[in-house]
Amino acid sequence: MKVVDIRTHLLEHRLDTAFESASMRFDRRAHVLVEVICDDGTVGWGECLGPAKPNAAIVEAYKGFIIGQNPLETEKIWAVCYNALRDQGQRGLTVTALSGIDIALWDIKGKALGVPVSMLLGGRWREKVQAYATGSFKRDGVDRVEDNASEMAGHAAAGFDRMKVKIGFGVEEDLRVIRAVREAIGPDRRLMIDANHGYTVAEAVTLGQRAAEYDIDWFEEPVVPEQLSAYREVRARQPIPVAGGETWHTRWGYREPLETRAVDIIQPDLCGVGGISEAKKIADLATLYGIRLVPHVWGTGVQIAAALQFMAAMVPDPVRSNPVEPIMEFDRTHNPFRQAVITTPIEHDNGWVSIPNAPGLGIEINRDALRDFAMKEV
Repeated sequence: MKVVDIRTHLLEHRLDTAFESASMRFDRRAHVLVEVICDDGTVGWGECLGPAKPNAAIVEAYKGFIIGQNPLETEKIWAVCYNALRDQGQRGLTVTALSGIDIALWDIKGKALGVPVSMLLGGRWREKVQAYATGSFKRDGVDRVEDNASEMAGHAAAGFDRMKVKIGFGVEEDLRVIRAVREAIGPDRRLMIDANHGYTVAEAVTLGQRAAEYDIDWFEEPVVPEQLSAYREVRARQPIPVAGGETWHTRWGYREPLETRAVDIIQPDLCGVGGISEAKKIADLATLYGIRLVPHVWGTGVQIAAALQFMAAMVPDPVRSNPVEPIMEFDRTHNPFRQAVITTPIEHDNGWVSIPNAPGLGIEINRDALRDFAMKEV
């Protein structure tokens, strides 16, 4: 069994209404899928986090190191590719592109052996996970406070028990949003906040101190990801648990945050951290330090399926008699090809998501959707 080709599929949908986080503006949804093809006809699928075109270009650069190789040798291929470009970057696009390739190779491995990826990771501890709704970005032309409160009330009505709102636009305005959302969803549902590294330390500390009364589960990415000392200061000076890590890459990028306890919760993104291979290593490291892991998820059904396989195999904390179960980030912003790219959409049922149990990632790709949503300007 050998790899004979690697292809990328650039997908795009232009939004009628743009939205933004504290660090990025979205006037379109654009993602890139990676297809790895073997000589026996087996095909694996992966996805890369981040800008679609640059990721596709780096995937192309990796092809020469992978074609002709045995796709089951995931660790070997990962190391060869990482070493090939390590002088140009131990994080960023070189790793996000490798992530998509790695996920596709795990998909192939599962299909070749006739088992879901979760079995290859050690076994399935669970068949479904509870999801939390991500949304409440700042949308053009609407009152943010009213819009966010109404959106989160809708997620609660749809069965979500947990939800996350976007902040980072200014302490006072953000507090009005948090207050309105808490009032809209009631006192019993879980609420998280995500600043997308939009604050200074002083702003984050002030926000955390004042928002704590609204019973917040975690404060995500309060400051820029490079400044680990700032994370530690925010964690020390305000009472809300701090989360972060969607832009930390590989086990080396996670070493210092874990060793210095910069956060209470780490959030590796399988499509950005280095794929399934690295995510498993980081999960094992997290157990050494007793730090909770909640994967970041922002992509299509391919990424959703990969995250679900990973979470199926997450080992419960042996210290706890009632372990904290993993929870699934479930993007609710507009993206018409999120589920369309797979033949059987992965949706929630009253806030819970079932984990596919077919071989590999457990999904099949809808090639008609790849054509329908193909990026027009490549």
